[in-house]
Amino acid sequence: MSAAQSIMADDPLHGCADLLRKDPAAAAARISAVLKDDPLNADAYRLLAQAKQAQRGEGSRTADIRSSTVSVSQSRLGQAARALHANDLPTAEIILRARLLDEPTDIHALRMMADLGARLGLDEGAEQLLLYILELEPDSNAATLDLAKQRYLHNRYEEALVLIGTVLAREPDHEGALYMKGVVLGHAGRFDEAIATYQDLVERLPDRARLWASYGRSLKTVGRAQEGIAAFRRAAEIDPSLGEAWWSLSDLKTVRFDDDDIARMEAGLAKPDLARKDRYYLHFALGKAYETKRDHAKSFEHYAEGNRLHREELEPDADRFTNFVTAAKQTFTPDFFEARRGWGSPARDPIFILGMTRAGSTLIEQILASHPAIEGTMELPNVLSIAKSLAEEFEDRVPAIAALTPERLVELGEQYVRETRSYRKTDRPFFIDKMPNNWLYVPLIHLMLPNARIIDARRHPLACCFSNFKQNYARGQTFSYDLEDLGTYYANYVRMMAHIDAVLPGKVHRLFHEDMVDNTEGEIRRLLDYLELPFNTSCLRFHENERAVRTASAEQVRRPINREGVDQWRDYEPWLGPLKQALGPVLTSYPDVPAFDR
Repeated sequence: MSAAQSIMADDPLHGCADLLRKDPAAAAARISAVLKDDPLNADAYRLLAQAKQAQRGEGSRTADIRSSTVSVSQSRLGQAARALHANDLPTAEIILRARLLDEPTDIHALRMMADLGARLGLDEGAEQLLLYILELEPDSNAATLDLAKQRYLHNRYEEALVLIGTVLAREPDHEGALYMKGVVLGHAGRFDEAIATYQDLVERLPDRARLWASYGRSLKTVGRAQEGIAAFRRAAEIDPSLGEAWWSLSDLKTVRFDDDDIARMEAGLAKPDLARKDRYYLHFALGKAYETKRDHAKSFEHYAEGNRLHREELEPDADRFTNFVTAAKQTFTPDFFEARRGWGSPARDPIFILGMTRAGSTLIEQILASHPAIEGTMELPNVLSIAKSLAEEFEDRVPAIAALTPERLVELGEQYVRETRSYRKTDRPFFIDKMPNNWLYVPLIHLMLPNARIIDARRHPLACCFSNFKQNYARGQTFSYDLEDLGTYYANYVRMMAHIDAVLPGKVHRLFHEDMVDNTEGEIRRLLDYLELPFNTSCLRFHENERAVRTASAEQVRRPINREGVDQWRDYEPWLGPLKQALGPVLTSYPDVPAFDR
């Protein structure tokens, strides 16, 4: 069998077009069988629609599309919408499959199926469905914005903005498009434009609490803290149960809640119909409120409940990281790297700051971004995207990295530099990528960018892990909502970096947060020596740098360095038993590293 024949044999739709012309009923039955196994197959829906049209006669396609405009009111689709809202994906899938087998051009059902696919991680299928919808209804603003959201979630910001612009060209005052524009501009680092977009929206829609919260986040990012606080306060005033507004206030660190604030948050929690997201946001905010009142028992109770509620939405994945690190240690040996010496792109401009979240990486970035040769950007998604492009499944990425050829590694290194250029706003020769989770992919970074510098930001395990436990992340960091998972993740991170030290000695510069606090100038000099850059006193005045900072540490890095937060975990030590047990010798050895099995 030829390669072409083999591909066609593997295509479940092969021959359906011919069968459709001869026997539309048989074609419909065969395509329906394909959709049972692959409910996001846009080509199958397209063929099924053609088969049904052939059975019903010409002109039915227009009628099908027109009838779909009222289908959302039908009880079964209403049930599917409610199931999606409740994140009951199996129920939604059953209902939507049945509907689309009967009416494959039902726009509302197709949109919901695309949403379902995206939630299940079937991103390519979801995107193909949205493109199919836009074939059926090219002027559908809803589908266009759905597609823009998909591309935004995959960090394709410019493509998302083009789609949003298409909607706004048709309807300049489209609220959903304007709101999404602000969100995407912010993530693309175009903060002034994002703020202008939100400012216009809140002026026209002054009673929309979530708009005020989004506006506040953008103001906070660029250092306009007092205006950000006012925006968050306005959001909470409009909707006292909007957990996002209260959490955003608490996340500023400089805000202290009074008794009236606490009473309003507690009243919000008491609402029986409160959305789960608002509920866990309020718990995190109350955890911070009671922490500042030094009622640590009640504070921990709220932090724990917020984490429990958030974790219920996620799939526990601690074992996946353990297996990944084990595979990496077995694969990436000294001989492996020696055989690949000199491979990859020669680019020297990236500086990676990685490690655990909440380990002081934002402080390091702010210090380095104050040097005239270094530009700070943000937590860039590009390494993670490249790793995902090599293998969709997390567990398959180690062998996929190991199989890369010299030519492919050069391509990937150049792709990284090219794609990150949009985040750079100056002509400084070096730039920072401070995505913490990149520690998993140090072997990939070294292979595709052997001249890049890598800084490992490390902090005391209990201080770092409990700081994560107090943090409610917008997305990602699925390990952070359980003390045992946190300890396991931290231990795997240390195990991985110890292996990198052994197989690539001197490649990574490690910087301990406690040392930076106690000996700031000495550690900055040591860091700049590693980067082969001259010392510059502006690095000591990092808190005067007015660059945008998007992480939870935004307010801290705008103040001189201090010991605040170094030992805050000690107030919660009575409740940290599961964390200590999971950390094991990684905790008792700190700052040294225990001997790990090879």
